[in-house]
Amino acid sequence: MTPTIVISLLSSYFLVLILISWFTARKADNDAFFLGERKSPWYIVAFGMIGASLSGITFISIPGWVGDSAKQFSYMQMVFGYLVGYFVVAYVLMPIYYKLNLTSIYSYLKTRFGKWSYKTGSALFLISRIIGASIRLLLVASVLQLILFEDLGVPFEITVLASVLLIWVYTNRGGIKTIIWTDTLQTAFMLASVIVTVYFIGDALNINEKGGIIEGVKNSGYSRVFYFDNWLDGNYFWKHFLGGIFITIGMTGLDQDMMQKNLSCKNLKDAQLNMISFAGVLVVVNLVFLALGALLYMYFDQTGVGYNALKVIKRTDLLFAEIAQSGKLGITVSVLFLLGLIAAAYSSADSALTSLTTSFSVDFLKLEDKEENQQKKIRQRVHIGMSIVLVVTIIVLRRSTDDAAIWTLITLAGFTYGPLIGLFFFGILTKRNLKDYWVPWICGFVPVLIGIIWYLNKNGLISWFGKYQIGAELIIYNAIVSFISLWFISYKPKS
Repeated sequence: MTPTIVISLLSSYFLVLILISWFTARKADNDAFFLGERKSPWYIVAFGMIGASLSGITFISIPGWVGDSAKQFSYMQMVFGYLVGYFVVAYVLMPIYYKLNLTSIYSYLKTRFGKWSYKTGSALFLISRIIGASIRLLLVASVLQLILFEDLGVPFEITVLASVLLIWVYTNRGGIKTIIWTDTLQTAFMLASVIVTVYFIGDALNINEKGGIIEGVKNSGYSRVFYFDNWLDGNYFWKHFLGGIFITIGMTGLDQDMMQKNLSCKNLKDAQLNMISFAGVLVVVNLVFLALGALLYMYFDQTGVGYNALKVIKRTDLLFAEIAQSGKLGITVSVLFLLGLIAAAYSSADSALTSLTTSFSVDFLKLEDKEENQQKKIRQRVHIGMSIVLVVTIIVLRRSTDDAAIWTLITLAGFTYGPLIGLFFFGILTKRNLKDYWVPWICGFVPVLIGIIWYLNKNGLISWFGKYQIGAELIIYNAIVSFISLWFISYKPKS
């Protein structure tokens, strides 16, 4: 595609988002910004959450994952774990949030343990979401830089600044009330992109008529799902499955971003229906993305298109981008890839920015205690501040890792959401109180300790049982050690 076409597509896309923002944000107040006035239809929330959950990382990183012979479709093992985790979120955590009528879910920790536990929970979320949102936007900004802005002489920093600025523009007034509807549109674009691309690649490989795409993927040599043969390996089934459960509990159930959407539903029943519906669809969608990955590698094997991403840059994340933008599959695939990529990125980044604003405003600035005429000004200033933080973090992270973005995100989640799981479930599963002042120290020390062990294990400096590799279960170690450590600063409440 020519730069003119790309810029026209980007401009048109964001114009639509701004129009949606204008319609939804009229007369919007803080309640609309934070919770959508608790009037969001559950089925709209469920559909939009698909895009927010998957993000640009899923869009291009998971298909790239498939080419590794040690991974292939192993990500589905984690997805099955996600499914179990969503039931825990729906029927254990969400009843607590609705019962307490929370705006920030971390307020539960204040009610249960005290202000230091509350601040710790919120701080862990802020760190998690800032880094997570930055990784997602970094990946997309890198692709846009590769296919457009590099040739125009635009510095990467300007690409990032423009991307975040556009998010700020359409989320500034309506917040979650706007995002519920923009995410719906963006999810539709993302799914259309991947489905159409699957069809066109299948057609190019002549497998649409030879037993169909399903049979073609099955026989591709890239479709192995289950890994039971070596429990020491990082891809061992139970590591992925159990890790997936904990990742969902942390990254969805204890995440202000994802829960903010659920809390915008009319009642608990609608929110639970939204969560379970969303979980079922997510399994199918992730399978489609992995099928796309197999097809991309089959296409590369047959045509050589994608050589730059795999052999020169050696970034599997960029394989989808290179093939889609090569023009070999037609202008339709190129256009839909670009729209799908942008949609996937912004459907997660916009809600991340809004949830960061919510958490910092409510948890640290005590917005609800301020006079009504001050609340909007404070919220808007925080919104700008969080936008700046995202820009700076993306630029800093640009050269931080060579791993696939999805694995980087899962690893970081283990260190931040793990202690959060330990803290929340200590409150849910026990009746003991905590010496509140010590909670930040425990939740800070445990990730550092586990991080040192993980680093030494990853680099072969320490080993157990031969060649045991820490994989997705990293989050479990952080959660369990946090839980046990909290026990040592706990006491029985006075009767």
